[in-house]
Amino acid sequence: MNTAILISELTFKAIRSSGPGGQHVNKTASKVEVAFHLESSDALSENEKERLLHKLSNKISSEGILVLQCGETRSQHRNKTIVIERLIALLHQNLKVVKPRKKTKPSKGAIERRLKSKKEHAFKKSNRKPPKIE
Repeated sequence: MNTAILISELTFKAIRSSGPGGQHVNKTASKVEVAFHLESSDALSENEKERLLHKLSNKISSEGILVLQCGETRSQHRNKTIVIERLIALLHQNLKVVKPRKKTKPSKGAIERRLKSKKEHAFKKSNRKPPKIE
């Protein structure tokens, strides 16, 4: 994934924010929405595109566009940097290949320790009961 090319492919849109700022919110468009067309991107290989389309299928629109937005701060520039960082982090996170789990067995010593502690616990519980009178 080439981050420089990816950033140049992003399209930004400024929207009126509903966040903090008082009357300032009603006058300025400080919320930033970023759109990234995944299928036509040159920054990603075909393999990476397939992986992202599969993993982010619930976040990608039917046209193949991934949309994120940020309206946390009063500054449009800060919101823009935050949303770019979020997008890159989201892509990096979903491009990671998860290693398959290797099945392992517990060692003999671990099995014996577990059984020993179970017997001790059971003995402790049985000692708390009142004695049986015949």
